Amino acid sequence: MQLVNRLTKSQFNDAYQFLSKRSYWSKGISQEKLHIAFENSLCFALVQNTQLIAFARVVTDYATFANLLDVFVLEPYRGVGHGKQLIDAVVTHPQLQGLRRFTLATHDAHTLYRQFGFNDVEAPQFLMERYIRSGYSSQP
Repeated sequence: MQLVNRLTKSQFNDAYQFLSKRSYWSKGISQEKLHIAFENSLCFALVQNTQLIAFARVVTDYATFANLLDVFVLEPYRGVGHGKQLIDAVVTHPQLQGLRRFTLATHDAHTLYRQFGFNDVEAPQFLMERYIRSGYSSQP
């Protein structure tokens, strides 16, 4: 098992299939949008031989803020600690140390992220977002 920061074309296709078809957070994303997102992020992938096992990406300014996104472990590889290994690699990455704020959004993995120091937002009344509910479709 190795950690890589760049995906091969085949690994990108595996990530695209998962994110665009099976994830709840980016269903319908186009390959073009996903490619742009990956190119403009710090990516983390667990790979065994050439097979993609797990993936995460971070959007950051490398000084004050980071946001963790698109975290997944492919279905056949779940339940054996790959998610923990991946998140540990993210939070210990040298370029992500000393940040004032490191955020993420999750529907169902709070227990995992709490193990790595993530907590509920301290002052949610200060947070705002602009969220386009139609997702990645061209419809408003």
